[in-house]
Amino acid sequence: MDENGTSEAFEAQRTRLTGLAARVLGSRADAEDAVQEAWLRLSRQDPGAIDNVSGWLSTVVGRVCLDMLRARRAKGETPWEEPGREWLVTDDVDDPEDRAVLSDTIGVALLMVLESLTPDERLAFILHDTFAVPFDEVGRILGKSTDAAKMLGSRARRKVRGAEPPTDRRRQREVVDAFLAAAREGDFDALLRVLDPDVVWRVHTPRGVTVRLGANELARHAALGRRTKTVARRVDVDGMPGVMAWREDGTPLAVMACVVVDGRIVQVDSLLRPERQATITVEPPAVTSGAADPSTR
Repeated sequence: MDENGTSEAFEAQRTRLTGLAARVLGSRADAEDAVQEAWLRLSRQDPGAIDNVSGWLSTVVGRVCLDMLRARRAKGETPWEEPGREWLVTDDVDDPEDRAVLSDTIGVALLMVLESLTPDERLAFILHDTFAVPFDEVGRILGKSTDAAKMLGSRARRKVRGAEPPTDRRRQREVVDAFLAAAREGDFDALLRVLDPDVVWRVHTPRGVTVRLGANELARHAALGRRTKTVARRVDVDGMPGVMAWREDGTPLAVMACVVVDGRIVQVDSLLRPERQATITVEPPAVTSGAADPSTR
C-alpha cells in the first residue's frame, strides 16, 4: 500500500474512529484530536508493515484515548461540565408528570458515572459493550490479559447499570438522606457506610474543577457539617438526588449532585459558583445548624 492508499484507508475509517473516540472521551473536540494523532502515527509507518489498517487504527486510537483519560483524571478535568452549562436544580419530586420533565437529564447521570470509571474500565466497557470489540483485542489495547480486560468491563458494567433510569428512586433518596443525617451528626462511620470506598468527589468553582478520591476524604469533610451555621435539604439536580445548602440568611451556598449505585454514593459533584447558584429558585428549609456541602469547609 502506497502513501495515497494509506490516506484513503484512513479516511475510510475516520468516521468510525471519531465515533469510538467520542464515546470514550465524552468530547467531540478531544475525539478529533485523538483521531488526528492516530493519523500522524500512521503517516510515519511503513505502509507495507501493517496488515490490517482498521485494526491497527483502532488499537492506536484506543491507546491515545487511554492516555488522554489518564491525563484528564490526573488534572481533575471533566468534559461534561461545559463552561455555559446550567445545573437544573428543582424540588425533589415523585409526580409522574414532573418526573417526565426531568427524564432527558438521565443521560447526565450516565455520563457522570462514565467519568467516575477508571480510564481502563471506561475504555474496556465502551470498546466491548458499545463497539463489540472482543476482550482479547481490548486486552491488547490496554496492555492486559483477556481475563483482566473482562474483569474491567464487568466492573464498569455494574456501575453503569446502576445509573440507568432508576425503578426505585425512594432507595436513592434514602441513601442521600442518610448522608445528610450523618453529616449533621458528624458521624464519620455512618458516612462511610453510604459512600463507596472509591467515591469520586468533584468540586466546581470559578477557578476550575478539583477532584478528590476516596470515602475517607469526603467523609472527613462532611463530618464537619455540624460545626457550620448552615441549612440543607435534598433536591433534584439534573434528575438525580442531590443536596442544596444555604447560609442562615438564605444565601445559596452550594449544590451537590449524587450518583447512587447499589445503595452507595459513587460520585459527588459540588457546585460552588455564586453566579449560577443565584439563579436557583429552590427555597431553603427552616433554619437549623449543620449539613452543608463538605466542599464549603
